[in-house]
Amino acid sequence: MKTTMIIDAHHHLWRYSSEEYPWIGEGDLALRRDFGLPELHAELDAAGVSGTIAVQARQSLEETRWLLELAADSGRIFGVVGWAPIAEPGIGDLLDSLGEPRLVALRHVVQDEADPEFLLRPDFARGLAALPSRCIAYDLLIKPAQLPMAIACIDAHPMLRFVLDHAAKPDFSGGAPAFESWARDMRALAKRPNAYCKLSGLALESGPLWSVEMLQPVFNLLLESFGPSRLLFGSDWPVCLLATSYLQWLEAFRVLIETLSETEKASVLGQSAIKAYRLEDLR
Repeated sequence: MKTTMIIDAHHHLWRYSSEEYPWIGEGDLALRRDFGLPELHAELDAAGVSGTIAVQARQSLEETRWLLELAADSGRIFGVVGWAPIAEPGIGDLLDSLGEPRLVALRHVVQDEADPEFLLRPDFARGLAALPSRCIAYDLLIKPAQLPMAIACIDAHPMLRFVLDHAAKPDFSGGAPAFESWARDMRALAKRPNAYCKLSGLALESGPLWSVEMLQPVFNLLLESFGPSRLLFGSDWPVCLLATSYLQWLEAFRVLIETLSETEKASVLGQSAIKAYRLEDLR
């Protein structure tokens, strides 16, 4: 039987310091250390994962360059979602100067921006418009209340591929009203054919008592809305260690997708990431 290629479309690496990673709290002891290639490769080998997409964890061009260097050294990191000053006038020239095909997407921590129109600002929109011609996608890191803004942004950039991180972090504590509001906006966003969604970070979002049963309604809604060809598996390692291990999350994910056909499983586990991030020429 043919083995399905697994691509982890969302993980992080860092050289830890409290100054550079202030979002890692004092109580997040599992994260307050370095995570580099040796640790990553050990997790991938244990889980049978072929390759990954490394994602920025601080808004620094220095970190982006470091992740690209690690990708070149690893052979297992197929692409990097980095940070760059998208709103700066010279963003196109900056990206050209990097000259790095492994830079498959950019991301900004929009979830922390107070401006409800941040993604629609003219300077940011100008930067986003520079990405499609360079075959660079954009990762959306937002919360449920920011979904309408994200939809308007996607509509304004129909040639740009958007990848929604962590399914916009649904509010598991808000009950039926919160779920229905999130579901309505997710269905609307999914109607945009240039939008993809990562099934990552959900164990942590659902809380310490998370279970596959708790995640099933969320997964069902995402599968119905995006279809398997626009859903991506992601571990969110090592952040996921606050709720689960790498291998435990992959095993739970396999339970979530167990009713899919082999072709559909292959899409969610790897082929969708190849399509979303244009990895065909990088592997």
